[in-house]
Amino acid sequence: MVKRILIFDDDESIIDIMKLIMGEKGWEVINFSQCRDAVFQIRAYQPKIIMMDNNIPEHGGVFAVKTIKQQIDLRHIPVIYFSAHYDIKAIAEEAGADAYLAKPFDLDRLDELIKILSLKAP
Repeated sequence: MVKRILIFDDDESIIDIMKLIMGEKGWEVINFSQCRDAVFQIRAYQPKIIMMDNNIPEHGGVFAVKTIKQQIDLRHIPVIYFSAHYDIKAIAEEAGADAYLAKPFDLDRLDELIKILSLKAP
């Protein structure tokens, strides 16, 4: 099975870093710069992990994660909520994310979260 991670973020520098770092670890990284079709994209690509930015265009990360977690066939996929928001923990909890990561993020912490969450994913 392909280790695939979907990233919803419109910051190209973060996407470039994620593709480099995660690619070296054997992950296929697919990114989207908006979350309007998040449920459709997740169903199409069947990721092992989702990363969702707070300020992602169209509806925003909180709405997108809540929508994902309402889908019976998708709610099992771990979501890492990431943002530079001062209270990232509170908004990640509000969204229903499985974990959170403050921007700028520590690559070791990212790696740790990915390892932990990928073990929980089916």
